[in-house]
Amino acid sequence: MDTFQQWFQQLTQGDSSGLLIRLLYFLFWSFFVLFLVWLARKGINRLVRDNAMRYRAKKSASLTGYIIIMLVAVFSFTGKLQYLGITIGLVSAGIAFTMQEVFLSLAGWIAIYSSNMFKPGDRIELNGVRGDVIDISITRITLMEIGAWSSSDNYSGRIVRLSNAFVFKGPVYNYSTDFPFVWDEINLPVHYGSDVKQTTQLLLDAAIQTLGDFPAQAQRHWQIMVRKYLIENAVVEPTVGIKLTDNWIEFNLRYVVAYEKRRSTRTALNTRILEAITETQGKVALASATFEVVDIPEMNVTLKK
Repeated sequence: MDTFQQWFQQLTQGDSSGLLIRLLYFLFWSFFVLFLVWLARKGINRLVRDNAMRYRAKKSASLTGYIIIMLVAVFSFTGKLQYLGITIGLVSAGIAFTMQEVFLSLAGWIAIYSSNMFKPGDRIELNGVRGDVIDISITRITLMEIGAWSSSDNYSGRIVRLSNAFVFKGPVYNYSTDFPFVWDEINLPVHYGSDVKQTTQLLLDAAIQTLGDFPAQAQRHWQIMVRKYLIENAVVEPTVGIKLTDNWIEFNLRYVVAYEKRRSTRTALNTRILEAITETQGKVALASATFEVVDIPEMNVTLKK
């Protein structure tokens, strides 16, 4: 506390030369540390080839620089590192009210990394925005947006920056962590009178040929999920459900696919199913919502003059 009393005495008595020297000392070393961090990041860009390793190394360099600057600040203005806790407490109390969102973002950053909520490269949905995580900073998450005006799972071209605080304000949907697969469905309307067994087998064959080893991979990941969480076993093999409607028989093909291959797999499945239906030579016919006028009754029209 003697150090803080000296600060106030210097300010009230007009003797601010010592405080100015400390400020200049702090600024000099801060700029020096930032310069070293800049050199380190440049070197990492040049020497590290792996994208993920390069990203983590640059983040570690920046974080190390921030910690060093904080220690320099404490030592510059107190002269002793033992005042670190007191200094942080006083500064936090002074700006907590005006910096609530910033502190919440910092807490969100800690929660993201400590709980492995998501990491760069994951596909998530946060605060109604869906996209791939391309950067996580101390205050913000940067996403390459998916969807919006673009259909399906295509990039929209927009980069979205969200506050880390949103991880506490709503659900976080992660398409990648633990189970990097999603279930998708295709609904197929078929005419009454079509061969039901042949249609069912046709859909299953198309799914098996198109999906490849996706079901086997999904099964291995799901077994890990069962051991980690309180969750039941799930069917990852393709299945077909049937629903009778007023106009047609609706076949529902349900299958598991890697989250980043959803759109291309759906396209390949639809193409293969259409080709298979054509080869049945009318045994399986697609239905559509059309109206057929069979007969028009005779009408007598009388015109009054």
